[in-house]
Amino acid sequence: MIKAINHIAIVVPDFESALPFWQDALGLQLSHTEDVPSQAVEVAFFPMGDSEVELLRPTTPDSGVAKYLAKRGAGMHHIALEVDDIYAMLARLKEKGVRLINEQPVPAAGGKLAAFIHPEAANGVLVELYQVG
Repeated sequence: MIKAINHIAIVVPDFESALPFWQDALGLQLSHTEDVPSQAVEVAFFPMGDSEVELLRPTTPDSGVAKYLAKRGAGMHHIALEVDDIYAMLARLKEKGVRLINEQPVPAAGGKLAAFIHPEAANGVLVELYQVG
């Protein structure tokens, strides 16, 4: 049911201070940025092969990403696993008693669907399930 690592997301306070490392130092190409109102973030996309690095910038001071940034500072936020059927995967995880942040998918960047698994269930890692098609 899990197809691949879709992306790794890194939370940053602003793009201006973060972009030089990813673009200039590493030489990655920024494909685009996108506002994701359902998550209260703006995302900068850096494709690399079949996956990408995404920089997350909070757009409201009370969003989950803003709270994460205030508590932990900039850095890795989550890993996104691409799934064939997000509804089936959520049902499977619920059946196994896995603690979820989202019991139903929410809209993600590009009109995709996403749901988060609580870090307590995944050895301290925030895991996003991500359905592309």
